[in-house]
Amino acid sequence: MKYWLFKSEENEYPITQLKKDKTEFWDGVRNYQARNFMWKEMEKGDRALFYHSNAKIPGIVGVAEVYKEAAPDPTQFIKKSKYYDPKSSTEKPRWYAVELKYRKTFQEKISLETLKTMSALKESRLLMKGNRLSVMPIQKAEFKAILKKAGLSATELKKELG
Repeated sequence: MKYWLFKSEENEYPITQLKKDKTEFWDGVRNYQARNFMWKEMEKGDRALFYHSNAKIPGIVGVAEVYKEAAPDPTQFIKKSKYYDPKSSTEKPRWYAVELKYRKTFQEKISLETLKTMSALKESRLLMKGNRLSVMPIQKAEFKAILKKAGLSATELKKELG
């Protein structure tokens, strides 16, 4: 099992919407590195932290899981979509996405400021200067430290770590 972090703008698609929808096809990612993580590395059952970005207080708000492995992102073919890519074709799609499934909302958001103080995250990609990827890998130890910070019980930790 691998661990990931997905960023979503709180005013665009918050975790409350994922909870309501139960699953969501994570379309619209237009960064090759983030696409490659979804397309080539993610597997069904992988766990993901859900991060609210571009919020008054950015931070991690819950847990999701990769419910379905990568498939071509249909928005790349829709001319009226803001994610349309004229260089992409159904024969040779350029953009892929996974389907996420809601798992858990934390009782309190773990703010970016709090994340910066956690020793387990000192080498985390999330905290690297200039890292703006919306999808990125997280080490198991980092994932576990964040779940502990969120106050999960030992039983809940075991369940979320897979």
